[in-house]
Amino acid sequence: MILTKIDSEFLRYLLADGHLPGERLPSLSELSAATGMSMGKLREQFEIARTLGLVEASPRRGITRTEYSFLPAVRLSLLTALAIDGSYFEAFSGLRVHLETAYWDEAVALLIDEDFATLRSLVAAAWQKLSEPRIQIPYQEHRELHLTIYRRLDNPFVVGLLEAYWDAYEAVELNTYADYSYLQEVWRYHERIVEAICQGQVAEGKRLLVEHMQLLNARGISLEMPVRTNGSALPVAQNL
Repeated sequence: MILTKIDSEFLRYLLADGHLPGERLPSLSELSAATGMSMGKLREQFEIARTLGLVEASPRRGITRTEYSFLPAVRLSLLTALAIDGSYFEAFSGLRVHLETAYWDEAVALLIDEDFATLRSLVAAAWQKLSEPRIQIPYQEHRELHLTIYRRLDNPFVVGLLEAYWDAYEAVELNTYADYSYLQEVWRYHERIVEAICQGQVAEGKRLLVEHMQLLNARGISLEMPVRTNGSALPVAQNL
């Protein structure tokens, strides 16, 4: 029944034919013959499937079925929304905060020793960047720290939404804005959150996460957009 709701002959063929991730598909000419679609129509529908991240094509490997991910579809929709109205980022940011809070206990329970080591190394790398004579914004460490906590969730929709948030964060160039005192405060909280996780203090880690968000909001500072004391955004180059 679900397949009949999908308005794409190629997608219906792809999903009904049982192709597994990593498996090679027939060529477009063979697919055209198998589905009865014209090459023009097939190419259009193939591009939709590729945009959704369900297939990929290369000269060497041909057409390959890929693992399902929610990220390609939600990222495209989110970036489109931001192009229409940048204020949509604030709404999506609110969704991200609720997701991280709601899935905290479940996500932390799935972490292993390798993840603990990764989280600690990310905190150390961030402090290293912040202590350099030419300060660098630890954006990549920020992204990876949060995603590492939630990446083991067996829920592609939650993970996809969180990954899309960080792609949007970069797209609107929030990774190029910072205030040094803000960055220090952020990473002090990150350090305490990581140590709570590593010590098995799940509730304490969650408390710190929520407190971190509430504290910055109470000061009138967006969790992701630091400001000057006069209220205007403070730009800092990636390599200040």
